[in-house]
Amino acid sequence: MSETRTGLGVDSHRLVEGRPLILGGVEFESPLGLDGHSDADVLTHAVIDALLGAGGMGDIGAHFPDTDERWQGADSIELLSKVAGMLIGGGFEVVNIDATVIIEEPKIGPKRDQIRERIAGALGVEASAVNVKATTAERIGAFGRGEGAAAMAVATLRR
Repeated sequence: MSETRTGLGVDSHRLVEGRPLILGGVEFESPLGLDGHSDADVLTHAVIDALLGAGGMGDIGAHFPDTDERWQGADSIELLSKVAGMLIGGGFEVVNIDATVIIEEPKIGPKRDQIRERIAGALGVEASAVNVKATTAERIGAFGRGEGAAAMAVATLRR
């Protein structure tokens, strides 16, 4: 008998000068990038937390703490691959990922398929199992002023 589990992940980071902007493992041309201990990929971090939550395995900070120098500048897609291995070891398979990025600029649409393929590749699933959307904050609040970006993700696992 199979068991289906769902998890939710949320992440946000400030936008700053001098950092690359990486979303879902894909670099975007932008004068600002996300600030963080790793590559600060909010989208991939939200996906990781959703997966870990669905698997009952804690959160990204428990596995890849920002106090550990091993994760300084880490490629979040590589961290996602590590999480995929943990899930497989726990007897889980990824059924679906649905994620939304909140950012004013740049537009995500032109690189959406690339992002889906990067995330799917790290998880060992078909790109059709990964959905990525984007929205703006309509110029409201810190995200709307372009001070940062956020992402939310829902993951469904089967064991």
